[in-house]
Amino acid sequence: MTAIRKLFVANRAEIALRIVRTARRLGIDTVVPWHRQDRAGPALAEASETVEVFGDPPVSAWLDAEAMIRAARESGCDALHPGYGFLSENAGFAAAVAEAGLVFVGPPASVIALMGDKISARRFAVQHEVPVTPAADEADDPASFAERARAIGFPLLIKGTAGGGGKGMQIVRREADLDAAIGIARAESQRYFGDGRLFAERFVDQPRHIEVQVFGDTQGSVIHLGERECSIQRRFQKLIEESPAPALPAALRERICEAAVRLARAAGYVNAGTVECIVSPGGEFFFLEMNTRLQVEHPVTEMVTGLDLVELQLRVAQGEPLGIAQSQVRFAGHAIECRILAEDADAGFVPDTGRVLLLRTPQGPGVRFDCGVTEGARVGADFDSMLAKLVVHGADRGLAISRMRGALADTTMLGVTINNDFLARVLRHPAFAAGETDTGFLERHRADLAAAPLTEAERRALLAVAASAAPDPGALAVPEPYASMGAWRN
Repeated sequence: MTAIRKLFVANRAEIALRIVRTARRLGIDTVVPWHRQDRAGPALAEASETVEVFGDPPVSAWLDAEAMIRAARESGCDALHPGYGFLSENAGFAAAVAEAGLVFVGPPASVIALMGDKISARRFAVQHEVPVTPAADEADDPASFAERARAIGFPLLIKGTAGGGGKGMQIVRREADLDAAIGIARAESQRYFGDGRLFAERFVDQPRHIEVQVFGDTQGSVIHLGERECSIQRRFQKLIEESPAPALPAALRERICEAAVRLARAAGYVNAGTVECIVSPGGEFFFLEMNTRLQVEHPVTEMVTGLDLVELQLRVAQGEPLGIAQSQVRFAGHAIECRILAEDADAGFVPDTGRVLLLRTPQGPGVRFDCGVTEGARVGADFDSMLAKLVVHGADRGLAISRMRGALADTTMLGVTINNDFLARVLRHPAFAAGETDTGFLERHRADLAAAPLTEAERRALLAVAASAAPDPGALAVPEPYASMGAWRN
C-alpha cells in the first residue's frame, strides 16, 4: 500500500477543482498546472501549489506527457490524477507515469490499451459474451473495407479506431455516400487523434445511450454503481445525463449492469471506468465502448449513491480495497446533470467566446454547481466549450426535473452566451418528462425546442437587469504598474 501525500492534477477548469477539493478533504496536498491563457481557473486558488506549463496552442501544454510528468516530479508529487480528456486515456502516458515512480490514479496502462482501442475492446466484449453490433474492421483487410462495410447494410456508422467525443464519426444512410464518409472520418481521426484507422458498424436508429459506472480495486473486487442515461446529445456529445435511466425495465437494467461488471472483471479493471452501451427501441443492448477514466457526468452517480468517486479513486490508487460490496451499494432518488456550455444553441450550437462579466450561480437543496470559470475570466476557443456542470437531486424524477428547471433559471452569465435557456426548453418538453429519450431527441423535436423571439418589453427588461447587475468598471480598475505585472500568487 502506497500512501498518496502530494497529488499532481494534470488537468484544468472544473474537474481540476473537483479533484483538489476531495484531495484536500483527505489531507492530500495538490499541485495544479496553469497556462498563461488559462490562469484564472478556480482550482488555482484552492490548490496547495501551482506550476506554469507552456504550449502554443494552449491545448498542446495539456497534451505534453513529458512536461506533465516532469512538473509532477519536480514539484515533489508522488501521484498523478489525469482527470478526463487530454491524456487521461493515453496508455503510453499511464505507463510513463508509473515508470517515473508516480502512482497513476486510473487503471493500468495495459487495460487502457486494451479497452481504449475500439477494435480490441469489441473483440474482447465478444469473447466474454457481451453483445456488439455487426461491424467491419479496416485493419483486417484495408482493400476490402468499403465492400465489407456495404455488406453490413445501411444505415452505417463509420468511426475512428482511436478517440471519441464524436470526432471522426460519420453516419451513412445511402450507399452513394459511403466513400465520401470514409474519407471525412479518416481525415478527422488523423487530425484529432493521430490515427486514421477506421471501422464500420451497424447504426442503430433512435437508440438510447446507457452507460454503467464500474469500479475495481487491486484485490480483484469489481462492482457497478448503477447506470446513467446519456441520450440527450448533439453531434455525438452529451448535454444532459441522469441516473437512474428513466423507463428502463428492471430486467434489462440488471442484464446491462451485469455485463458491464463481467467485462471489467475479465479485463482486470482497477479504479473508475464506464461501460457504454446503446439500447435499441426493441430492447436489445449492444456494447459501444469503455471509457477508462472518470466521466464528466460522474456527479449524478455520486448524488444517487452518496459516494465520492474521486475519493474512491484515490483510495484504490493507494492499494486500499473498495470497502463496499455490490450488495451494500444503495441508490436513492434521481439525479440530473446539465452541461453549461459557451455556445448559442439556437444558432446551431455555435461556440461563443468573451469575458465573463457577471456570474450568478444557483443555490438550494439538492443543487450542485461544478464551475470552471470565475467572473473576469476570458473564455476563448482554445478548449472545450463546457464551462460548468449543473447537477440536481430529488426524491424522484419529477422533483429532479423541477429543481433543474429552477436552477437553470437561476444561472446567469453575462459576457458569454450559454445554453441554459435551451436546456430548460428540453426539460419542459412533454417527451422528456415522459422519459421518451434517445440520441435523436434534439433533431426530432428541433422545431419544438426553438427559442421564441423576445418581445420588446423582454428585451428592455434584460438590458436593465444587465446594466444594474454589472459592476462599476471604475471600481474594478487596477492602476499601473500593477495592471501589467502579470500573474502572481501569495
